Amino acid sequence: MPDNELRTFAAQVLEHLRRTGRRLVTVESCTGGLIAAALSDIPGSSDMLEGGFVTYSNALKMSAVSVSEAILVQYGAVSIQTAEAMANGGLLNAKNADVAISVTGIAGPGGGSALKAVGTVCFGLAVRTGLTTSVQRHFTGDRAAIRAQSVHHALQMVLDA
Repeated sequence: MPDNELRTFAAQVLEHLRRTGRRLVTVESCTGGLIAAALSDIPGSSDMLEGGFVTYSNALKMSAVSVSEAILVQYGAVSIQTAEAMANGGLLNAKNADVAISVTGIAGPGGGSALKAVGTVCFGLAVRTGLTTSVQRHFTGDRAAIRAQSVHHALQMVLDA
């Protein structure tokens, strides 16, 4: 997605959050803060964006957003269970946020396996009202393309929430 299209899409997501009176927190692994960056690039975003956690390591997933070691051991860092726990932990640790979006995946070029190929990305969405959802997607392309598709998908999930 070209930068101007991403900017327009991020502005739509922020307007949706404004209309619904919600504040968002991001919890990112493979996107490394790109979701928060896309949103915070829009003037006035601080009204709807609480902030973001970049939890690249398992240790930080556990300490910053309360993902249990048991989930990481049983399902792995790239799993819908971990993505869901990341989103829930984002809400737990960002008291002023109403919605949390999380992403964890394998952007490549290395790191994939027979069970979890490069391009496997898991998303979690948690809403303060108790709704939590998680999904797994598979994206293609190089590292930049996989990360860009992940940002777009995460923003779409927030828009659809």
